[in-house]
Amino acid sequence: MCTAVADASVFAGYVVTVDQTNDKPLLFGGLLLQHRRAAGLSQQALSRLSGVSVRALRELEHGRASAAQRRSAEVLADALGLVGAARVEFVEVAREGRRRGSAKPVVGVAELPLVPPDLVGRERELVRLRELLRVHSTVAIVGQPGVGKTVMAGFAARQLRDEFPDGCFAIDLRGVDEQPLPVRVVFERLLRALGVPERGIPANEAEQAGVYRAVLAGRRVLVVLDNAADEAQVRPFLMTAPGCRTLVTCRGLLVGLEAVSWLQVGPLEDLDAVALLGSIVGDRVREAPGEAAKLAALCGNLPLALRIAGNRLASRPRWTLAYLIGQLRDERTRLVSLSAGDLQVRSAFEMSYRRLSPGGRMVFRRLAAVPGEDFGIELVRVAAEMSERDALAYLDELVDASMVVVSQVKCRFRFHDLIGLFARERWEDEDAEAERGRVTEAVLRHLLSTAGEAGVHWFPSAVGSEVFASLEEALAWLEQENSNWVAAVREAARRAWHREVLDLAKGMHWYADHHWFAAPWKEIYLLGVQAAGALGDKRSEAQVLNSVGWSVMKEGTSIEYHEQALRVAIEAGDTLEQAWSLSYLGTAHALLGDADVAKKILRESVELATRLDFWDVQMSVRQRYGTMLLRLGYAEEALIVLQDLLAEVETHRAAQITQPRKGKVAYVIEGIGQCLHAMGKCEDAVTMLARARRVHDENGSKMLEALMALWVGRCLIDTGDHEQAAVVLEHALASEELSRSVHYTQVKAELARLPGK
Repeated sequence: MCTAVADASVFAGYVVTVDQTNDKPLLFGGLLLQHRRAAGLSQQALSRLSGVSVRALRELEHGRASAAQRRSAEVLADALGLVGAARVEFVEVAREGRRRGSAKPVVGVAELPLVPPDLVGRERELVRLRELLRVHSTVAIVGQPGVGKTVMAGFAARQLRDEFPDGCFAIDLRGVDEQPLPVRVVFERLLRALGVPERGIPANEAEQAGVYRAVLAGRRVLVVLDNAADEAQVRPFLMTAPGCRTLVTCRGLLVGLEAVSWLQVGPLEDLDAVALLGSIVGDRVREAPGEAAKLAALCGNLPLALRIAGNRLASRPRWTLAYLIGQLRDERTRLVSLSAGDLQVRSAFEMSYRRLSPGGRMVFRRLAAVPGEDFGIELVRVAAEMSERDALAYLDELVDASMVVVSQVKCRFRFHDLIGLFARERWEDEDAEAERGRVTEAVLRHLLSTAGEAGVHWFPSAVGSEVFASLEEALAWLEQENSNWVAAVREAARRAWHREVLDLAKGMHWYADHHWFAAPWKEIYLLGVQAAGALGDKRSEAQVLNSVGWSVMKEGTSIEYHEQALRVAIEAGDTLEQAWSLSYLGTAHALLGDADVAKKILRESVELATRLDFWDVQMSVRQRYGTMLLRLGYAEEALIVLQDLLAEVETHRAAQITQPRKGKVAYVIEGIGQCLHAMGKCEDAVTMLARARRVHDENGSKMLEALMALWVGRCLIDTGDHEQAAVVLEHALASEELSRSVHYTQVKAELARLPGK
């Protein structure tokens, strides 16, 4: 007999049998399966007893048929030996299944949205969406305004029509309107679409939900709930029959929903964005791929913006891509230009903006003051002038609304390019100029001063700072806020903040020496030269001119800067900068192969340096002299210079040598290792170079650590240890920092020397 107690509940004429052991609707196929198993019959045996085919039994039990015909239900009840209440229940469930199956979908109500013939650039997301819908009862697509959620949902629903033979329906919940669609209205529309007559639709939401579940029982239906406002608007529609699916689209994460599988979508990849333009415009895009890429970038690869740009071009055959690019290049008018008929990028953003809380809107606007590519909670707090706790709460609101995007870097956030323009537009329209100026200045000064505090940690005489407890903390900040502090220097120069620009340029001297590619050093140091000139600070001008020369050393154009620095230093009577100028100038000549000139100038620099501090000046000048002697082919002479210098380190060693000074010692050690390698003493060279590599690694100098890995690998090959050489060289090859330098090809050349490579 039946293994579960069934209870029949009536909703507006629809009877739903409920399994009280698990509170799920008991379908006819499930009831049939329970009785057949209780009777110990196989499908073949029941077919013989009842005369109902095995195929029909299989269709019923698998839910592909909603119920049996009256005569079939009766003969099955006889074959199963059902009597009394069990027989009445069995026949009644079959009857109600037939009634539910007879309710036909109503055409024209809750139709799927119109979609383009092809969904260009979303192939991967569509595959993933179909996979999720086959497994999960509820799937939600989330993403920022204009990213194409509605189009994707409509396209997926049309692709899956065959898997949902009882209907695919869609309701626009109007979640970003002033008045989102009430739950009661959504139920009314869905029930009408499902074939329920108006007289059978209750007025009460709870009863509507019951009828909704009853109608869906035994069916395979896909319901798209587009543009959801919040959890409360969606939750009533998620409890449906096993064969049904609900697909939700929303701009923000509805974190209060349970048992939902999320699919987050963002702007298109570069090639996909160009392909979308091409699908709309045609030959003009295919004939000018470079301009098409620029146009896509100006649209932020956002599908809505791309479709608007494409429609404008398609409707204006005489327009070139270059002409539209010219219109969009001006950030002040870009959002105005991205409109075509009733399609407007700004309107999509405005609807989400209006739904933010007053505090959320204020924080959103003020984040336009952030000058770089992304930001963390620190800059949110500074720009919004609030506590970290409040800043986090508003940042969560912006993320949930997809007005701010979570960056790939942990605890970092950013604007999409077009939303960033919208934030600045709102800021300029809604906030007074004086307030905007005050907030912007606070953000810029915070970035400049904090960057200066971080740079201090790399000075040989560094004793720490009030902001950062360690060099590791300072390095982490400089890397995370890189785009912001670099942008702050540029803006400070534009505002003629000469002292701040000069202090920053000077403060980055030793950090730059360890992190060659961390910033556009030539630009920063040239801004420093201009600032020093404006301030009439000759000593600083000489110092920063030398830094400019260092930044272009590998370009072979540094001599003029160092000669200029030397002239300024002599004019200022600055022995320190004269020593540095001569050291850099000698290095530049050595790199050009001018051996005699280089040696003469480098000896002068060493002689001047003997009058100056050992750690701050002497050590670097003498190490550079030894390294350049090696470069010029004087390995034995270079080794003596560097070994003497390393021995002298011990006489100047303090009780606790700082990390920056350890880095300077590492330069000397690596020079000794390179000398030993040049002299054929490769095993000794490996020991020294590996020692230098460890120090650079401890100091967080990724570029220098990778460079030493190259040298260690080179020496290991020459010792015959090919296995270990391969390990070290592969590590160097994987270095992102090294991949941007000429040393990358050197690593590949060394790997090619290995047997079997």
